[in-house]
Amino acid sequence: MQLIGMLDSPYVRRVAISLQLLGLRFEHHNLSVFRTFKHFAEINPVVKAPTLVCDDGEILMDSSLILDYAETLAAPELRLMPATLPDRQHALHRIGLALAACEKAVQIVYERELRPADKRHQPWLDRVTGQLHAACQKLDDAVGRHPFAPPPARLDQAGISTAVAWHFIQSMLPDVVQAEAFPALSAWTDRAEQTAAFRAAPHGEGLVQKSA
Repeated sequence: MQLIGMLDSPYVRRVAISLQLLGLRFEHHNLSVFRTFKHFAEINPVVKAPTLVCDDGEILMDSSLILDYAETLAAPELRLMPATLPDRQHALHRIGLALAACEKAVQIVYERELRPADKRHQPWLDRVTGQLHAACQKLDDAVGRHPFAPPPARLDQAGISTAVAWHFIQSMLPDVVQAEAFPALSAWTDRAEQTAAFRAAPHGEGLVQKSA
């Protein structure tokens, strides 16, 4: 399999970390949807990151769909999603909050970096910022109720998505979302970032340093 996309995207990074923990082999190609648009389009004309090129050449898109596929390939003991209720429901709740936080953060980043300052619509930015804060607060509350479990406990998909989302927000928008206001999220992410799978796929423009 080939994972296409930059690790500065929380969605690409989420997949890269998860594939390692699922014990799946993959090659990572750090193509940008902006700077290497033409090259990316040669692989996937839709130019959407993350893109996963399956072993038979079929293209998958959207991090959640890619991870759904990856779960079916993994050995049962390595799967990252709980199999039964209510644990699966709780995991989906937290993943939904993490992805909502990612979405709102990305919208703000794009508004700042791609739209001229005189073209920005402040009421819309205020609304998106409020949604981002709400998602982070709910996520912080959820993490506070279920703190990071020490080894030998494994990170599940909810834990991965939570840490990736918070790291992205703090890397890109520390002035919008102050870390000190969300202590549980900060502590959780600090622990997650110390794990081997996170260190192998650091936020930024590099390649996954190793894969399972």
